Amino acid sequence: MKMMTNRNMVSVSTIKSRFVKHCALLLPVVIIGCNPIQNATSKNKDNPPNILFIAVDDLRPELGCYGKPQILSPNIDKLAAQGFLFENAYCNIPVCGASRASILTGLRPNPNRFLAHNSYIDKDAPGVETLPELFKNNGYITLSMGKVLHNWEDDALQSWTEAPWNPKLLVSGSAGRKRLNYQRAENTNRRPPYERADVADSAYHDGKLTNKVIKKLGLLAEGEKPFFMAVGFVKPHLPFNAPAKYWDLYDSKALQFPEFMKYPENAPEESHHNSSELRTYDGIPSKGPITDEMARTLIHGYYACTSYIDAQIGLIVNELETLKLKENTIIVLWGDHGWSLGEHGLWCKHSTYNVAMKAPLIVYVPSKKGGHKVSGLVEFVDMYPSLVELSGLQKPSHLQGKSFTHLLDNPNRMGKDAVYGRWKNSDFMRTDGFSYTEWFSENGKSQARMLYNLDRDPNETSNLAELPEHQQYVKRLSMALKEIRKIE
Repeated sequence: MKMMTNRNMVSVSTIKSRFVKHCALLLPVVIIGCNPIQNATSKNKDNPPNILFIAVDDLRPELGCYGKPQILSPNIDKLAAQGFLFENAYCNIPVCGASRASILTGLRPNPNRFLAHNSYIDKDAPGVETLPELFKNNGYITLSMGKVLHNWEDDALQSWTEAPWNPKLLVSGSAGRKRLNYQRAENTNRRPPYERADVADSAYHDGKLTNKVIKKLGLLAEGEKPFFMAVGFVKPHLPFNAPAKYWDLYDSKALQFPEFMKYPENAPEESHHNSSELRTYDGIPSKGPITDEMARTLIHGYYACTSYIDAQIGLIVNELETLKLKENTIIVLWGDHGWSLGEHGLWCKHSTYNVAMKAPLIVYVPSKKGGHKVSGLVEFVDMYPSLVELSGLQKPSHLQGKSFTHLLDNPNRMGKDAVYGRWKNSDFMRTDGFSYTEWFSENGKSQARMLYNLDRDPNETSNLAELPEHQQYVKRLSMALKEIRKIE
């Protein structure tokens, strides 16, 4: 067993001081409206960069550019080859609503904030200056297109120049059916977990979104103001609905199951869940394992949806080039969290296993030579300060992340000593080579824990937390998590 080295041992005082430094009390923010661009604090005020902020729901880093050739993602791969691919980027909470609220505010989820899919910035962090609001207050046109926040009406007035736009607005019927967006007639009153339909890309929400974004880019190219455009794609979120041509890219029989599809050895019961999101769909048993046939079809559907979204991203980036906007547009592509495709016997997100906490992050900066992979640890709460710094704007005092722009100047530099996340009553920590999760009761008492050596056990199959030789390290990590829980 690999012994712990000094490089792996995280100092609690160091961690606490670094986070306290970036964590000020939330103060009410005075909305100052759209300042003229000449009054912006940007050092790039003569030619401020545009921002294209692309979110992809439930996208795991199973892409060609991440060394996973089984997924066909040529457009994302091309963007990564031109920019910076972060190999170790982690979400701060593995559920869409809370993750997005955290990213756009620059605030960490804590025991009282950003806890679930239905998290609202307006309720959990009222008055905080969001990422798009900061750009709006510095003369930018700010636009929300598609699923940017889980609840599109959240933070709708102060952050965006126009009311958020969602392709669901174009579809008739109940809210639930709008979200599911089935195209086959036999699914009118059904809820299957996937759909293969011989339709155009624009039949589904994400294709409609792409068309709208392309039209909006044309209008923005004619204007003189810089823009911050957030674009949120829904797929590959369940149900796995995609045009047939993307299903046809893959031979279902040739698809491989994950290496590890059983409950990990010595893992605490708290780490397991019933994959409840999947259980709501027709043909999925209410509990227990699903059939190999269904598992293979779901993997096929996830791959098809990923390639469908890759094509939409390609269309948008190509339009940027056609309009000659790309030469002054920073592009950030991110998945809001990871997703399990049967690993550990789990489906969906909602866990602190690496497969759910780790997500893709690609940053293209036209002024920097790209084509680099960044191995240093970063977390999604770092996106806000990084974009502000890249744009030369003044960072607000409430931010709890740390800019990763130094990694763009030197991709070989070290990232953070540790990154943090949480899910329900568990707290997660990723250090150099290890992942650690601890479950706490309401009064803060430790209930369970798990530790994995990611160098030797990348699939997280053998929990080391209770082994005698690791107790000193576990104690240090536990103390660090308890300090993080105290930060508001």
